Amino acid sequence: MSTAIPLRALNNVKYNDSSSLSAKTKLIDTRDHSALDDYSSMTEDEYADEGFAAYSLRRRRRTRDSGWIDCLSLSHLTQCLIGCCTKIRNACKEEKEYHSRNIQIGQVVLYEQFRFFLNFYFLIVALSQFIPDLKIGYLYTYWGPLAFVLFVTMCREAFDDLKRYRRDREINNQSYKKLMRRGTKPIVCSDIVVGDIIMIDKNQRVPADMVLLQTTEKGGACFIRTDQLDGETDWKLRLAVGTCQRLRSNRELFSVNASIFAEKPRMDIYDFVGTFNETDSDIQEPLSIENTIWANTVIASGPIVGIVIYTGSETRSSMNASNPPTKIGLIDLEINQLTKVLFIATISLAFLLVSLKGFQGPWYRYFFRFILLFSSIIPISLRVNLDMGKIVYSWMINSDKEIPGTVVRSSTIPEELGRVGYILSDKTGTLTQNEMIFKRLHTGNVSFGIDSMEEIKEYLRNVYISSPSSSNNIAGTSGRSRTRNQPLELAHEAILTIALCHNVTPVIDKGFDNLVDDDSTSSNDDADIELSLSTSDNRIDYQASSPDEIALVKWTESVGITLVKRDLSSICLRLPNGQILRYTILQLFPFTSERKRMGIILRDHSNNEILFLMKGADIVMSNIVQYNDWLEEECGNMAREGLRTLVVAKKILTREQYNDFDTRYSQAKLSVNDRAVKVNSVIERLEKDMKLLCLTGVEDKLQVDVRPTLELLRNAGIKIWMLTGDKMETATCIGVSARLISRNQTIHTFKMVSNRPEVRIELNTFRRKNDCALIIRGDTLDVCLRYYEHEFMEVACLCSAVICCRCSPTQKANIVRLIKKHTKQQTCAIGDGGNDVSMIQAADVGIGIVGKEGKQASLASDFSITQFKYIGRLLLWHGRNSYKRTASLSQFVIHRGLIISVMQAVFSAIFYFSSVALYQGFLMVGYATIYTMAPVFSLVLDVDVSAEIAMTYPELYKDLSKGRSLSYKTFFIWIVISIYQGGTIMCGALLLFESEFAHIVSISFTALILTELLMVALTIRTWHWIVIVSEIFSLALYFCSMLILRNYFNLDFITSFNFLWKVVVLTIISCVPLYILKFLRRRFAPPSYAKLT
Repeated sequence: MSTAIPLRALNNVKYNDSSSLSAKTKLIDTRDHSALDDYSSMTEDEYADEGFAAYSLRRRRRTRDSGWIDCLSLSHLTQCLIGCCTKIRNACKEEKEYHSRNIQIGQVVLYEQFRFFLNFYFLIVALSQFIPDLKIGYLYTYWGPLAFVLFVTMCREAFDDLKRYRRDREINNQSYKKLMRRGTKPIVCSDIVVGDIIMIDKNQRVPADMVLLQTTEKGGACFIRTDQLDGETDWKLRLAVGTCQRLRSNRELFSVNASIFAEKPRMDIYDFVGTFNETDSDIQEPLSIENTIWANTVIASGPIVGIVIYTGSETRSSMNASNPPTKIGLIDLEINQLTKVLFIATISLAFLLVSLKGFQGPWYRYFFRFILLFSSIIPISLRVNLDMGKIVYSWMINSDKEIPGTVVRSSTIPEELGRVGYILSDKTGTLTQNEMIFKRLHTGNVSFGIDSMEEIKEYLRNVYISSPSSSNNIAGTSGRSRTRNQPLELAHEAILTIALCHNVTPVIDKGFDNLVDDDSTSSNDDADIELSLSTSDNRIDYQASSPDEIALVKWTESVGITLVKRDLSSICLRLPNGQILRYTILQLFPFTSERKRMGIILRDHSNNEILFLMKGADIVMSNIVQYNDWLEEECGNMAREGLRTLVVAKKILTREQYNDFDTRYSQAKLSVNDRAVKVNSVIERLEKDMKLLCLTGVEDKLQVDVRPTLELLRNAGIKIWMLTGDKMETATCIGVSARLISRNQTIHTFKMVSNRPEVRIELNTFRRKNDCALIIRGDTLDVCLRYYEHEFMEVACLCSAVICCRCSPTQKANIVRLIKKHTKQQTCAIGDGGNDVSMIQAADVGIGIVGKEGKQASLASDFSITQFKYIGRLLLWHGRNSYKRTASLSQFVIHRGLIISVMQAVFSAIFYFSSVALYQGFLMVGYATIYTMAPVFSLVLDVDVSAEIAMTYPELYKDLSKGRSLSYKTFFIWIVISIYQGGTIMCGALLLFESEFAHIVSISFTALILTELLMVALTIRTWHWIVIVSEIFSLALYFCSMLILRNYFNLDFITSFNFLWKVVVLTIISCVPLYILKFLRRRFAPPSYAKLT
């Protein structure tokens, strides 16, 4: 779908194919002449105020296909208005059409609930009670618990959906300014459509994909932050469309008869093909990625004006985002498997009783009745207990004062925090604060740190203020000062070079009201620069494609040498004495990932000297600078401290040298074949024998307590991968600085590969290394996975740390899926930007950090935190408790249902295999609800170790990932306990039976209730006051109900001593042996945490 969009919402719009456009952006096709007539019938007020895009919403019914909308002049509109009065009235009265849509309420929730075998099984059981031959008891006995479970679940899901809706509404209601013919009007984000001209202020997020039309800078330059899109911290330079930028004001945009051709929407965030077509002059201006600003980027210098080209799902950020899957916890899947085992046990037990009965009579009916009698083997209350437990865990996390600001956005998977095996973390804004701070300057014989900056500042002040006449001599040349070899003079020369060798632009903040429309402005005068800087409303700010460069320039400003002006042709510096140094930019060689360096050729106005300045990574600069014996060692020292290093060099060119270079460089740029190779060859001939001036060290400030947190997670047995869109050198520095890579650990950098043989060779090399950290680029990773996916993942997962740089959002999500596929372990993704959303949604547990990059990752995550250091407590303490408590609760609920089913089986076997219920009506409902629910549910408050021990000994977390708290072993142990207790109580009640059947019910049911309450006390590890209250309350409630339910209990019998001693004996026989076994186990085989407590 190719798109041509009007420069204003009034001119021609092209849509060759509307299939991929959202309903809001489909425009009419003028090939349908009736539609054209309707368009002509607009009043001028409608035409100017609402714009064509708004009007197209009303015409959407008759304009499903999109195409060309020709430019309509005012005279043409007038002629159409004369002949179409009726249509004007109809069009004005016509209401906006809303398309029909299907809204599913509850269907998805019900489907997700009945996906679980547990709920589906009880649905079938409840439905069977409508068949008279299979009816066991009252309908409410089965439908009541099922309805209650579904009601609680739907309420929880509805609450989560309501929170998501409110978060989405907050984003969609963000206000922007839409440029109209009569001025500007506010517009919310959700109402923006293709063709709208939007004004965006500085530090405001871009709501849609746009083409940049105007900026406040004369050259049309603008910087944007793309960390939400690609994870890169570098600011990107964008340029306005030249024709639009040359207009005197933004309102003149409505006088331009032009359109913009835009390619069909696609995922590539690094490329764009478009054309600006001016109809009156037949001028076509090509548009590239430099002219675009994608949605979810942030304007770093503004305000700006842009025209919308893609909205909604067609934006680059949306196309790179994946649909959020419905996350189901691993423990939920494990419990679902256990319920299937219980179902098989139910079928087997029913078949056994029918077999022992001899298949007499309608045996198949007896078989199904036995299945219904034993249905409590699979407890329906299991799901509602687990769901309510999740709510309690979420509340505890939200209320933890040790991790303030933490929000549980998905209450379905808190237990998964306790079983994480891999953490996949973003870098920028997650491990780092994205704040560059200059730390060190090394000139070869002296290292200047933070404590030495005042000394440098004082020296420069003395040089320029006490000897102003010599400032030009010092600034422009080298080699003539008698203090040439002094450390501070070397630092002086290095500082001047750092202040000049960059791609930083100083910007004075101003609005569109201050947009320069006077070509006579002369900013070349010193007075103009001083006036601009002295204006109180204009604050100087630095913008560049790299935060490292900004940190360096800000540091030179702090010591007295300030960058005050920079455009495409000149640079101006202000010295401590107020003097302005001017340089003409002759050539600029920007930084690229391949060259790993940038250079600039300047001409000094004070003495016409030509300077070639360069800075770059030590790996390439070491071959360019003159021989030295300190660079490699100092680079290693700074790298070990986690500093980002840059080598600065200088070379003085003669006029002849530069002219010769300029001639060859111009010829190379005009080459048709191998242009890039020839241009680089010419530049490399100049990059020889350069003078090494200094080595700089810049620190990307880490988040608070990142190092101890990563160490804590590693000790807990969690492997950490860092996935970033940033450069390899930057990612490596942060990996070392954050101690993701230990000091003595070997680093293996996976080489660039493009085919199968290269992958095999590099993979074999990597396989031979032991205990190393892997660093790999995203494109190289794709090649490896294409040919040797299993082999690569097998080796990579053995590494203690992996850093993947230059990763797109889609690649991050794919890496998460690959780890889940090949390791079968739980993954946790952590990020703070929009480019991390896909990764967060793909992981088993997604954690978003609220930071400088906005709330997009936080809103899309399962858990939202404010600082990276909170992850340790979230996993090691809350994750441990949630998993342990759920394991205990689920197994105890299964035990509660299994024990009563065993009693039913014993009863049926003894009474001639009759399919008659032992406990009917309210006793069955009350057993799992009012009598035992509170004590059993109080297990969600149980704690095995204190928070201090869990954080002090992270090794305890390793046992959780093995899943030993809920396994087939523990499951069958509880089955054996249930069979023993159920058989003991029922057989004992029958042996002590005297005269009436009601006595059996009274004795056995009372012993059953007491056994369950004592088993809670046996299972609990840390007593809580709520546990004690629930135990006493449930026991009192049961005794009170015995006095009320005369149909089930004989008042004379239950108040007799005969009843009391029989119940006590049965309870002691069922519980005391288990207490003895628990004591012996704690004495001779205590758990690992018992030694610490």
